[in-house]
Amino acid sequence: MSASTRPPKPVATGVLATGSYVPAAEVTNAELAARFDVTEEWIERKTRMLTRRYAAPDEATSDMTVHAARAALDQAGIGADRIDYLIVATTTPDSAVPPVATLAQEALGAHRAACFDLNIGCSAFVHALTVAQALLAQRPGAHALVVGADTWSRFTDPQDRSTAVLLGDAAGAVVLGPVPEPYGILGHDLLGHGGDAPLLVIDAGGSRRPASHATVDEGGHTLRMNGRGVIEFVMTHVPPSIKEALGAAGVSQEEVRHLVPHQANGALLGRLAAAAGLEGATLHTTLEQYGNSGAASIPVTLDHAHRAGSLADGDLVVLSGFGGGMAVGTALLRWYAGGAR
Repeated sequence: MSASTRPPKPVATGVLATGSYVPAAEVTNAELAARFDVTEEWIERKTRMLTRRYAAPDEATSDMTVHAARAALDQAGIGADRIDYLIVATTTPDSAVPPVATLAQEALGAHRAACFDLNIGCSAFVHALTVAQALLAQRPGAHALVVGADTWSRFTDPQDRSTAVLLGDAAGAVVLGPVPEPYGILGHDLLGHGGDAPLLVIDAGGSRRPASHATVDEGGHTLRMNGRGVIEFVMTHVPPSIKEALGAAGVSQEEVRHLVPHQANGALLGRLAAAAGLEGATLHTTLEQYGNSGAASIPVTLDHAHRAGSLADGDLVVLSGFGGGMAVGTALLRWYAGGAR
């Protein structure tokens, strides 16, 4: 094969910038404690959460997506017209059609971008990140905007204690682009476990059980969760996924400086870090202020760590997503502090 006909050599892809958005309205433990006849201390002990954010009545997932995306683009110092791929990880779109990504594309002015949504629950951001990396590897110099956004307050039964104390709304974004070796996304591990799908479900509103008076009356359009089953799933499948991603990249647990997990439940995350052998890494959390914001939780937490100056050039960072599907997604990054070029 001649040099002119060889496929382009893949280039390293890394995070150039981050951004996030959380709604203004706070829902406190005091409010939820009164609703469920429990104490604030009980909620904090069970979840490590103090508040969570709910979108305003006129805010939808696409609105939060745009806010987070603009923050990331501003930090990167590039215009939306330089984005080649726009991927939104969400399970709570504005509507069945069109995708959130196309609504965000129009609002941002990212008119050259191919755009689509990715729905795989709370691991969706990591899945979207790895899809974007694969696309950018074939187009040297291209950029992608990857957003995780969910408006779970619209799909939560306010009388269901198991979900209402956990879930909130937010959006987080990253700009991906070329970075010099040895930086960027070093590897990933993605897993699907369809047999465990009943652990997290919204039963109605799709093609099998379309919306009707009956589905609304029975609460079929809100999330139902088997909490103990989810914890067992996480502890069984997530630590091996993290170890697999590290092993494939030739990285030991001791070398990892940062763990940015899905903000599912604060009482769970410490156990998860220990089981994955990452006790020596900084465990980053934002669930204390924002609760579990689904696909948004990892990029929101990454943005907070980045803007706080916690991520040094060359640091190894593990992103760990898990949840509805059921699915697991792990990504390993070597942090690049150089920003957009």
